[in-house]
Amino acid sequence: MIRIDALWLAAQPVDMRAGADRLLARVVQVFGCAQAHHGYLFANARTTRIKLLVHDGFGVWCAARRLNEGRFVWPREARADASAMVVTQQQFDALVLGLPWERLEQMKAISRM
Repeated sequence: MIRIDALWLAAQPVDMRAGADRLLARVVQVFGCAQAHHGYLFANARTTRIKLLVHDGFGVWCAARRLNEGRFVWPREARADASAMVVTQQQFDALVLGLPWERLEQMKAISRM
């Protein structure tokens, strides 16, 4: 397995035709640099596809995912505080399944019937 110490989400959409080199250039543009053992998440404008770029210390890995139905839950640009945000492992696990990852803490306890 590839070690990932931190996951970053780019709020602005990216063209899913972009390969590893163009995504790496986008990482440098948005995040300042590509850190070793960090993963960078991107989505298309319709949030039906995502790509993960991981720098493993020697090179980069690029993985893509799309949902057969529905959309990924992604922060809207106007709602995002910045162009990038940190995502926890639990949030990432929910995000790639298309679940509401931003509300994980709220969903841990039932407070209304």
